[in-house]
This record gives sequence, C-alpha cells and structure tokens, in this order.
Amino acid sequence: MTNNPFAAPAAPGDGIKWEALTGRLVLVQPRSLEAGITTVYGVTEAVRADVVVLDGPDAGTKHDDTLIFPKVLQSQLKNRIDEKVLGRVSQGQAKPGQSAPWMLTEATEADIKVGVAWLEKTSVTSAKPPF
Repeated sequence: MTNNPFAAPAAPGDGIKWEALTGRLVLVQPRSLEAGITTVYGVTEAVRADVVVLDGPDAGTKHDDTLIFPKVLQSQLKNRIDEKVLGRVSQGQAKPGQSAPWMLTEATEADIKVGVAWLEKTSVTSAKPPF
C-alpha cells in the first residue's frame, strides 16, 4: 500500500435541519456572506458558517462550512463575520401565508457558561482552533 498523504473528501452535507434544533443552544461562527446561490427557489444569498450544537442529545455535533438560508437568522449573523455568536434556536411569529422565521434568542448566563466551557475544552483538547 502506498503512503497516502491526502485526506478523503468529506461526505456531502444536507444542511442543518432547524426543526431538530429548536430550543437548542448553538455556537455559530459566521465566515462570509455568499451571494448568487442558485436554489430550487431561485437565486439567493446565504451566510456561510461553522455551527456546533452545545446541548441536547446531539450535543457536540458540528456543521462545518454550512450555508444558512433562513432570512431572519441571516440578518442576525451577517454583521458578525468571524465572531462567535451564542444563542438558542427558536422561531418568531409567522406572517400571514408564511412560515415562522428561524432565529436565535439571546443566551442566558447559564448558556454563556456552557459556551465558555465548550470553548475552553475544545481549545485544550485540539491542536486546531475550535472553529
């Protein structure tokens, strides 16, 4: 067998299922605002980000280099490029004929402790930055 210095391609992602994360504490690091993305609904923009789930049964699940399409969520993140945003996944009020928008609610003191603990743990156990 040949010594292979290359990493295998990552498995394709299917995006974040926001419904499954309702009420969960997440840490999001927006990387960029991407424009001109063609979807089945037309051309749109999205926030490219790294997301990690910090509580619940899927705590520790990472969604690296994922695109965030929900508009309200984008508006909360696009001015926070390269910052760490901590919040709970929730839904706002639906407008007539529309779905309720996905958004982050502000982290509580207890949530902040969980977020800080996760950052401290991952920075100690990994040679790579947590994001």
